[in-house]
This record gives sequence, structure tokens and C-alpha cells, in this order.
Amino acid sequence: MNMMLRSALGGLALSAMALTAQAADIVVGGKNFTEQQLLSAITGQLLSAKGFNVDNRGGMGSAAVRQAMENGQIDVYWEYTGTSLITYNKVEEKLDAQATYDRVKELDAEKGIVWLQPSAANNTYALAMRADDAGKRGIATLSDLAGKVNDGEEITFGSNAEFYARPDGLKPLQEAYGFEFGRAQIKRMDSGLVYQALRDEQVDVGLVFATDGRIPAFGFTVLEDDKGYFPAYALAPVIRAEVLEANPELGDLLDAVSAKLDDDVMAGLNAKVDVDKVSIENVADQFLKENGLI
Repeated sequence: MNMMLRSALGGLALSAMALTAQAADIVVGGKNFTEQQLLSAITGQLLSAKGFNVDNRGGMGSAAVRQAMENGQIDVYWEYTGTSLITYNKVEEKLDAQATYDRVKELDAEKGIVWLQPSAANNTYALAMRADDAGKRGIATLSDLAGKVNDGEEITFGSNAEFYARPDGLKPLQEAYGFEFGRAQIKRMDSGLVYQALRDEQVDVGLVFATDGRIPAFGFTVLEDDKGYFPAYALAPVIRAEVLEANPELGDLLDAVSAKLDDDVMAGLNAKVDVDKVSIENVADQFLKENGLI
């Protein structure tokens, strides 16, 4: 083998080794509902396209995914500012959207978690009714709902188990608005089943996420939170500080996704999965390509 050929082959081998060394392993987490599964898929596909080795561990409960990040078992996922503020950091002070982001960014930094740029999507909890039923009953706000319950109207409420028990959930909501559903009026079920139960008239009021595409598709109306009970739940990527330090390009990649998201975009993506029955993987791939991200 002549020296020139040997040199060329050696160069190729070194290049291959360098590329292998550059391919960092990133564990992507996510929660167990459509929006989060979409974001896990979007993140995983994007990072894979950019040369990272991705292990996608979506489909976790809210507390489990946060604990996994604090324990170093996952590296990145998408979180909601209000969830971190109230559920993880136990802050009871009422804050506006920017102050909420600033506070969780500061508090979580102490735990080695970095909040990247928030999106314009605010997936706050909300209570919804079938639009025609809400119109007939004269209910447009949560105060209206409280008044009807206090007047003795039989109104059933569909909720997931997490909201029923969480510190920014049903009990303090009822305290804020001065009413209480009777035990028999509350129907606990998986989040996705709430939408079906409300549509099929199995419950009168349902717990929904504001960016869920089934709200317009199923003809629901969201009751106005006229006392401002629910905090801002701005959606943003969060990442372990040591992972970002080792791979600073991750910040720009995830911020670019965040910049493309708002309430309408998120509702549209969610609807493709939940209403049109397109696979999560295909919706994620289409979003990334349409926005020039891959």
C-alpha cells in the first residue's frame, strides 16, 4: 500500500472517529398526553437529524418526569411555567406570565435545571362545556358556574385524577370561586376520556387544556376564568445544566422550536392527532419540515 493511499485511509478513519465522538447521547423525556408526546417526538426527531443519539422516554407522569430530570435520568423535556411554580416549587404567590417564568428560571437553576426560551403557547387548565348547553344554562364564566352549583343545579364535572388532587387543582379552585361539587358530581377519568365524556353528554363540565384541538372540533366553549385563578402555563424546553454546558448548540435548536409555537399552532398539531388520527411521528415530522427545522 503506497503512502498516499495509506494517508487517505487514515484520514477517513480519523474523520469517522471524530464524528462518532461528536454524537452525544441525549435522553428526551415527556409527559403522558398528546401535546407532550408530540413535543417529545418533535424534540427527538430534531436532535436525531442534527446528529445526536436520542433515547426517547416520553409518556411519563408529571411528577415522574420532573424527578427523572432532577435525578439525571433524562436530559431535556418540555414543561409549563405554572406547573413548576406551584407544584414543584410550592410558590403560592400570584404572578403574571413574565414573573412566573423569571421565578421558575431562578428557582430551578438552583437544582441544575435551565429554562430555555418560552413559547407563546399557554396551555393553562380550563373548564369547558358544550357550547349549546352553556348557552342554555347562561354560563359563560367560572363565577356563573359557581352560582349555578350553589343554586342547586345538578352539574357533573369530569376531571383527571391529577387535577383532582394537585395543589393548583380542584379544591383551591372551588375555594377561590366559593362553591363545591358534591362527591357524586365528580367523575374522575383519564384526560383524553374527559373530552369524549363531555362531547357525549356524560358530564356537563370538563377539565381541558387550553391548547387542545378537540375544544373547537367538538364544539366546546371555555369558561372565562374571571377571577384569574389559573396561573400562566407557558410552554418551554427545560434541560439539565451540565448537558447544556457540554452541548451548547442544544439551546439554539430547542429555542428555534419554541419560537414556532403558539396556542393556535399547538391546538392544530394536537387536533391532527386527536381528531384526524394522524400518527404522532408523522405530525412531528411534518411540523419540523414545514418550519425548516430539519
